[in-house]
Amino acid sequence: MRILFTICGRAGSKGFKNKNLKEMRRIPLIFYTLAAIKGYNLKHPEDEVKIVVNTDSNPLISLIKSQKELQVEFVERKEELAGDIVPKVSVIKDTYLSYKGFAPNVVIDLDITSPLRRVIDIEKVIEEYRKGIYDIVFSVVEARRSPYFNMVENKSDGYYRKICTSSYTARQQAPKSYELNASIYAYSTDFLNSNIDRTILDYKCGISVMQDYLVLDIDSEEDFQMIQYLHEYYCTKDEGLLKVFETAKRFIV
Repeated sequence: MRILFTICGRAGSKGFKNKNLKEMRRIPLIFYTLAAIKGYNLKHPEDEVKIVVNTDSNPLISLIKSQKELQVEFVERKEELAGDIVPKVSVIKDTYLSYKGFAPNVVIDLDITSPLRRVIDIEKVIEEYRKGIYDIVFSVVEARRSPYFNMVENKSDGYYRKICTSSYTARQQAPKSYELNASIYAYSTDFLNSNIDRTILDYKCGISVMQDYLVLDIDSEEDFQMIQYLHEYYCTKDEGLLKVFETAKRFIV
């Protein structure tokens, strides 16, 4: 299989300043993502893997170029794709279309700010994608709340009621719900070549379930502090996380 791994990281962040340049346990976040790719590549030498980063951040480019473990190429983030409300799929599509000389079977996007990711999680997304019936396969965790039972929204009459109308009296009766954890997305190239005029969740989607403690991504200082704490703890419990951590250490020159 030919895999194009994309990593998208624009300069700055209004929610959490320079989050893509942060270090978690003295290791830059980007190195956790690269370490997961390296781990996958080592386990699957039969696959042809390319890595491309879409960014307008010179410090991020310099940081990635400082490591010698992986060859990484770059696509410059277009100004019109650098806004706060630009759908990420538009950036991924532009990255795929801009990267020449390689015809991937799948484009896999890994988020810099979701460092709680194991090689097996990437493998499971690819396994699901190989079924050949999806436009997109993304990683999720089982939701602890249900829009049919104990999640509410403000309705037009000003009162708060369940998001999805239902008559369930117990959470176990409700359809199983999942949360996207912003970690791994596998896109078909046919989908990326098409006119994408809706949100990605309106297309043919598949899921791959990760452990629920891998739910967090970083969008605030509080998220960052919590992820550091959880990562240190779960590295003592989860061999997959520990392997990525040990690999990420080797990216530091």
